[in-house]
Amino acid sequence: MDGSLILFNILNPPVLFFFMGMLAVFLKSDLEIPQPLPKLFSLYLLLAIGFKGGHELADSGINLQIAATLVAAIVMASIVPVYTFFILRLKLDFYNAAAIAATYGSISAVTFITASSFLEKLHIAYGGHMVAALALMESPAIIVGLVLVRVFANKTEGEADGEFSWGKVLQEAFLNGSVFLLVGSLIVGVLTGEKGWEKLQPFTQGIFYGALTFFLLDMGLVAARRIKDLSKTGSFLIAFSVFIPVANAIFGILISKLLGMGEGNGLLFAVLCASASYIAVPAAMRLTVPEANPSLYVSMALALTFPFNIIVGIPLYLQILKMIGV
Repeated sequence: MDGSLILFNILNPPVLFFFMGMLAVFLKSDLEIPQPLPKLFSLYLLLAIGFKGGHELADSGINLQIAATLVAAIVMASIVPVYTFFILRLKLDFYNAAAIAATYGSISAVTFITASSFLEKLHIAYGGHMVAALALMESPAIIVGLVLVRVFANKTEGEADGEFSWGKVLQEAFLNGSVFLLVGSLIVGVLTGEKGWEKLQPFTQGIFYGALTFFLLDMGLVAARRIKDLSKTGSFLIAFSVFIPVANAIFGILISKLLGMGEGNGLLFAVLCASASYIAVPAAMRLTVPEANPSLYVSMALALTFPFNIIVGIPLYLQILKMIGV
């Protein structure tokens, strides 16, 4: 692997601020981000990336390859929870296996945004339709995870079929705040096209990297605080948190080569396949699968998989893409 890509990625200011946040916790600094601000920056990043993707999608239009990419995204988001569920069942009960499988079948928008920033620094082009793939991959994993619970888990005493509301499940999967804002911003970008982009560019583009940097500083603080929870996961789940994302990324890279996505889109597709949700899926799992332990799937996704992907994974996946000539 080309070590210069890792160094290039690590020396990216947002990634360095992520390290700064982790270091602040390890050194017991009193650095703290007031709670409303991380939520605000998270919403801003989703709006900005969605709007930009919509603008680019309006320029490029939808062709057969774009449609194939979006279908592949949905398929991967549906398949990953199934096979990872059976791997996790080697050590875990049905509830925790399903919750973790759904977490790894879904995506991390911030990992995607970091990867797109990495591509822009390298002047590698990518398509706006990848934001649509991002939006489409979040919900299927939630639904598949809940189906796995319903099919395989033994019903608890007193649980009746009528107590399980698929309406609530679907609402949480498709109308949770992050998915709604991302899809809505994408649609606005498509509808307003170039004129809308010109009006909002100073907001959606001009301060984008500053907001990403501030958000990753907070993510570093949160990730470092979650590291202590990893002691509860055991070596099996720690290994799972690193090796499964790499395996998923390789599957994504092979699909990208098959579909002729190109280097930039191929990297983003691999990152989507490799990332794990630490916002939308945990919120859904806490609501619908209370038997699962949040300290397992949240700490795995946030304290291990997320840092691995933004530090090592992104340049590693790009190197693999270059090696196989995507």
